[in-house]
Amino acid sequence: MAVCVCATLTLQAQGPDWANFGRYREANKTATHGSKAVFMGNSITDGWAAQRPDFFNENGYIGRGIGGQVTSQMLVRFRADVIDLEPKAVVILAGTNDIAGNNGYISVDDILGNIVSMAELARAHKIKVVLCSVLPVYQYPWSPNVDAVTLIAELNQKLRAYAEEHKIPYVDYYEAMKDERKGLPAALAGDGVHPTAEGYQIMEDMIKPVLDKLVR
Repeated sequence: MAVCVCATLTLQAQGPDWANFGRYREANKTATHGSKAVFMGNSITDGWAAQRPDFFNENGYIGRGIGGQVTSQMLVRFRADVIDLEPKAVVILAGTNDIAGNNGYISVDDILGNIVSMAELARAHKIKVVLCSVLPVYQYPWSPNVDAVTLIAELNQKLRAYAEEHKIPYVDYYEAMKDERKGLPAALAGDGVHPTAEGYQIMEDMIKPVLDKLVR
C-alpha cells in the first residue's frame, strides 16, 4: 500500500502532462505540414518565435519551444511536435536547462543521448537535422552553483563531434556569441541566458543560410 501512495504522490507532483503535449496540441492540428523547418527547443526557441514571428512566418519555419524544458521532455514530445508535422528539417537547440538542473542532475553524456535520439528519430522519418550548440552561459540566475562554463563547453564539444561524424550541419552559436567570460554579454542577453533582439539577429543570420542550403 505504501508503494502505491508514493507513486501517486510522485505523479501528482509531476503533473498530468509532464512533457507538455498540451502546449501545441491545438496549434499542431492546423499547422502546415511539410513546412521548411520546425525549431525544437526550450525558452530560447519559445521566445524567439514569440518575439520575432516574422522570421518564422516569412521563412516557413514553425517554433516548438517550451520554456524550462529539458531534453528528456523534448524527446517525449518530439513525435507530436516535430515528426507528425512532416517538416523538411528540424533545428534542435537544447541542453541548457539540463545543465542548469531544471529536472535534477543529468550527465553530459545522457543529455547528448537525448539530443542524439531526437536526431535519429528525425532522420528515420526523412527529416533533415540541424544541431545547434548550447548558447554560452556564465552563470544561471536560478542555479548559480552550477559550473555552466565547463559543462556547456563539454556538451558542445560532444555535439560537434557527433554532428561531424554523421555529417549533420552544426550551427555554433556559442563561438559567435560568447564574451571573455565564456558567457553571453548583456547586449545579447540581459539575464545572461535568454537572447535580446540583437542576440536573436545573430542567430537568425547564422541559421537561415544553413537551412536555405539544406532545404531548397
